[in-house]
Amino acid sequence: MKKIAIIGAGISGLFFANLVEKNKSFSYQIFERKNSIDLNDGYGIQLSVNSIKLLNKIGFNNFSKSQLYFPKKVIFLNAKDSKKICDIDLSQFNDENNLYTTLKRSNLIEFLLDGIPKDKLSFNCDLGDIKQGDKVSLLFSDKKTNKFDYLVSADGIYSKTKQILFKKDGLPEYFDAIALRGTIRDFSSFDISLYLGPNFHFVIYPINQNKEFNFIAVVRKELIKKKISDKDFLDDETFKKNLLNQISSKSNLNLVNQVEKIKCFPIFVSKKFQIPSSKNIFLTGDAFYSFPPSFAQGASQSIESANELFYDLQNNTSSYYKKRVLRAKQIISRSNLNHFAFHLSNPINILFRNTLLKYFSKNKKFLEKYLGKVYND
Repeated sequence: MKKIAIIGAGISGLFFANLVEKNKSFSYQIFERKNSIDLNDGYGIQLSVNSIKLLNKIGFNNFSKSQLYFPKKVIFLNAKDSKKICDIDLSQFNDENNLYTTLKRSNLIEFLLDGIPKDKLSFNCDLGDIKQGDKVSLLFSDKKTNKFDYLVSADGIYSKTKQILFKKDGLPEYFDAIALRGTIRDFSSFDISLYLGPNFHFVIYPINQNKEFNFIAVVRKELIKKKISDKDFLDDETFKKNLLNQISSKSNLNLVNQVEKIKCFPIFVSKKFQIPSSKNIFLTGDAFYSFPPSFAQGASQSIESANELFYDLQNNTSSYYKKRVLRAKQIISRSNLNHFAFHLSNPINILFRNTLLKYFSKNKKFLEKYLGKVYND
């Protein structure tokens, strides 16, 4: 029986563990750096059909519908006056059993944890070193060494595994943008509302059937290196309120009074594709590659990559990295294009963008290529 070490108890690591749990050819252990998993986080995520199909294989179709929402459209609006630019029908990519879904991230984590025996998850495991060979030896901060046939790194964009393997090259780079997350109650629209403004955009969408909504804003922001890594600075209430005020002043929504539980995160992205030299070490989710959030594929790609890796190990093939690079390139190009287009500030460029949005949002061939190739492939 092959032994697998999974580093990180996020979406990718937990989904991969659920798949391995159903296969008796492998044993596994999850190592999580933190001392617990926070299930009180009320922030939302979007899951397109490509990931729902995979989650349904492990019983997600039985998940409580009251904790989910199934938006039918994404509506593009000018932030300044909330006037609608156009909309895209998301339901055209759905099928009878797989629907575009929004929910709280913590609820998805809780669902994934339910499929994993408690003794398979070890906390307070800070990875210190990796010795590569026919077997992978992992040294943790408690000085204990563990040997495994495979190492699956699912420890996110700040992956300790990548930093050990690739040194400074394993570090992500700041994207000159800040994300603001929060929650809103009783918003007026139950679709995904995407507001476009100069050097920022924000999205509001329902995350369950209880009139709770997620708020996520991305604001262009240059910061010196010292401030990017200063948690106290990013957690400072004045800094967060100033950012929210900056957005709210260029919008006709009173976001300052509507958005609650605000958290601030610098956006980091991967610098390049990095593939370990050892054939028994694998990177999944954001640990493999992290892209801007403007295409809303972070969680879905974490699930997809875990599924691809499981298929590779189960069938003893070696196509994982080749497939993952091709898939990631699709997402990167769309994420970067969206980020650029959403943040235009020149009035002429905005007019041109809005005209194109109105045309392409109703062009089925374009939508199938731009969205369908991701959602349905």
